[in-house]
Amino acid sequence: QVQLVESGGGLVQPGGSLRLSCAASGFTFSNYAMSWYRQAAGKERELVARITNTGGSTTYADSVKGRFTITRDNAENAVYLQMLSLKPEDTAVYYCRTAIILTRSYWGQGTQVTVST
Repeated sequence: QVQLVESGGGLVQPGGSLRLSCAASGFTFSNYAMSWYRQAAGKERELVARITNTGGSTTYADSVKGRFTITRDNAENAVYLQMLSLKPEDTAVYYCRTAIILTRSYWGQGTQVTVST
């Protein structure tokens, strides 16, 4: 079955960096676009970044443009989110998500990112 496992979250000071990873299994990873979402406490889940199946095209939320970079390694079945210049408002649970596979998309369990002094 499809599984997505995020890792790499943690506590970081403002201005710091983190690299999130999402390990995928159970489907042909290289056939599908992948996305990172985040959900802050009391807020709706929002799209952070998306990458096409080949990695040839990426899109970002305006709030993270120039600071976050999404990449993927199809040989390793993994997608990454490099986050630089982190701000307190980046604090959230970060999730990876597949594009629709047959009839639905899939989510990982999430990884907490906290930006605080």
